[in-house]
Amino acid sequence: MTDQSQNAVKFYSTRKPWGHFSNFSLHPIEIDGKVWPTSEHYFQAMKFAGTEHEEAVRLTETPGDAARMGRDRSLPLRPDWEEVKDDVMRVAVEAKVRQHADIMALLLATGDAELIEHTTNDSYWGDGGDGSGKNMLGTVLMEVRKKIRAE
Repeated sequence: MTDQSQNAVKFYSTRKPWGHFSNFSLHPIEIDGKVWPTSEHYFQAMKFAGTEHEEAVRLTETPGDAARMGRDRSLPLRPDWEEVKDDVMRVAVEAKVRQHADIMALLLATGDAELIEHTTNDSYWGDGGDGSGKNMLGTVLMEVRKKIRAE
């Protein structure tokens, strides 16, 4: 969808409307018996699943710190990361939506709108700022919305 579309919800900053959809929003999630401060913490930590770096990322103070650590290529990235990253994001997003009634209500309130992580900082998870990106975070959110509605 283009910027002119009336049926799109764009999000990025946690301080702006729809910011709860950001992985940086301060909504803890519990997965596999561990509490993660944000979905960003979980996502970045899974790059190092089963290593001491996983727990180190979980314990970082902010989602920005978790992101920086997760992007540190001096740390050993799991070899299957490119194959599993979308599913890891699905787990994180679904946990966040199901564990926070306010986020579930917000997600369902979007109706059939296209959800777009609008940022020039990311052309895989976001739209690249100009709509040329894959917008995978928006896609995952829409998948979760559809799944919840079907239940």
